[in-house]
Amino acid sequence: MTTPFWCLLVMVIIPYIIAGVTAYFRVNQLGSVDVKSPREQALESKDAGARAVAAQQNTWEAVAVFGSAVIIAHLAGADAATSATLAMVFIVARILHPIFYIMNMPPLRTLSFVVGFCCCIWLFVLAAGTTAA
Repeated sequence: MTTPFWCLLVMVIIPYIIAGVTAYFRVNQLGSVDVKSPREQALESKDAGARAVAAQQNTWEAVAVFGSAVIIAHLAGADAATSATLAMVFIVARILHPIFYIMNMPPLRTLSFVVGFCCCIWLFVLAAGTTAA
């Protein structure tokens, strides 16, 4: 399996880790985790708990973009070394993103988002620049 594919696996796991963080905040703020209506309960989260919920939602959205970029770059035969570097930088940015989000550090959160997004765009550009059929 290629490095970008390993990074994609890591990216798929990150939202589940954040789910554990949201559960921690729900227990502390609301007394328990409502497994019957978790999405409704998430709306009751406040402060860091609400930011954790938002970070998890944002991470799920990023999985789709990153997954598409990795797969398209691979299928197009994009440079493997550059693709691997971009994928690893993306993962670092996306690990930092929820940390900055939960800690209420908007400028760093935005920077980590932009770095990750640029990595995805760059993967698409690499794919566009190849001559693979």
